[in-house]
Amino acid sequence: MAGAHDCGEPAQPPLSVEAALDLLLAEARPVAGTAQVSLTDSLGRVLAAPVVSPIDQPAWDNSAMDGYALRAADAGTGVLPVSQRIPAGSSAEPLAPGTAARIFTGAPVPAGADTVVVQEACEVLDDARVQLPAEIQPGRNIRRRGEQLRAGEVILTAGQRLGPQHLAVAASVGAAALTVHRRLRVAIFASGDELVEPGAPLGPGQIYNSNRTLFQALLAGLGCEVLDLGIVADTRDATKAALADGAAHADLVLASGGVSVGEEDHVRPAVAELGRLDLWSVAMRPGRPLAFGHIADTPFIGSPGNPVSLFVTFCLFARPFIQRMQGMDPLPAPKRIRAAAGFDWPKPDKRREYQRARLRADTAGDPLVEVFASRSSADLTSLTWADGLVELVEHQAFRAGEPVSFIPFTELLP
Repeated sequence: MAGAHDCGEPAQPPLSVEAALDLLLAEARPVAGTAQVSLTDSLGRVLAAPVVSPIDQPAWDNSAMDGYALRAADAGTGVLPVSQRIPAGSSAEPLAPGTAARIFTGAPVPAGADTVVVQEACEVLDDARVQLPAEIQPGRNIRRRGEQLRAGEVILTAGQRLGPQHLAVAASVGAAALTVHRRLRVAIFASGDELVEPGAPLGPGQIYNSNRTLFQALLAGLGCEVLDLGIVADTRDATKAALADGAAHADLVLASGGVSVGEEDHVRPAVAELGRLDLWSVAMRPGRPLAFGHIADTPFIGSPGNPVSLFVTFCLFARPFIQRMQGMDPLPAPKRIRAAAGFDWPKPDKRREYQRARLRADTAGDPLVEVFASRSSADLTSLTWADGLVELVEHQAFRAGEPVSFIPFTELLP
């Protein structure tokens, strides 16, 4: 029987969630290697070099509105002749004294003009004259050169995961390509003789392997390359072979199942034989048997086989570990929402619990946290029912109506 000390590791009490995460992140090293990729291929990648603007933004004084450009001091008569028309994308002649220029949004403000009056406040008298409003505020409706950013200013810092808004900013200063960290290569496998891939018939005692799909989807959302090692038989030799294969060809190895201490759980002892095991128990539910270590120099994270446990431990531990390996700095901490509990919690566990939950409005319209009826970590449907996790602190009982911390899935998923 594979007991707690078969691998030669010392006895270790379960680590707190915070201590376990600190341990993992202290061991996370950004992968070496960068690539120069086009803007369209940069979405979701992590920036490896800062982006510096080569230009002022705006590059010239331009109009913020459609209207008339003029010298405020010339508006005393209330009527000015229109001396030129300036559409966006054209150049402007210096403004003749005592005149106004018809101007459009984004067009350069002519030299000599200090104000743009919006067209809705003006009355066109004929093709050559415009009636101005009684009150004009000098300096209005002009976007000044460099007011958004200056040439030489860093507009995107290294370590940033690139979203659509970051690509648009880069495009706005003329960048056609960005330097990003190379994609992280992650090897995955699932342990269990009972597992069958979807599409195949089920035999006696068999279940479909949902963990493979869950791993692949979670990793794809993080922009990783996946090396799928498939289903690994419940033997020590098969487990060691899969771990060695993954470590040789990937930056990180992820496994589901086989991390507990039963006779058929071979992952923990196999990791210890091939390298070192640093963590194997976290004071949380679901997901207590979480394993972390190294196979040679390749880090390894082993999650429980139950799919909800896999999901929760991936979101809380594997995701930030991967983000650090991808070069993200600083790491974004999941934001928590304080809301009233829609349930009693009279018997708290000694472990931190992360129960599937969803945020709803009570009769007064205030946010209320509902919890899934079952605490089973095998019930995948709970993840489609929920829209987040409620964090139940160890040893703390409460009654319905008291505040709890809710973590939306949008804070935990790519």
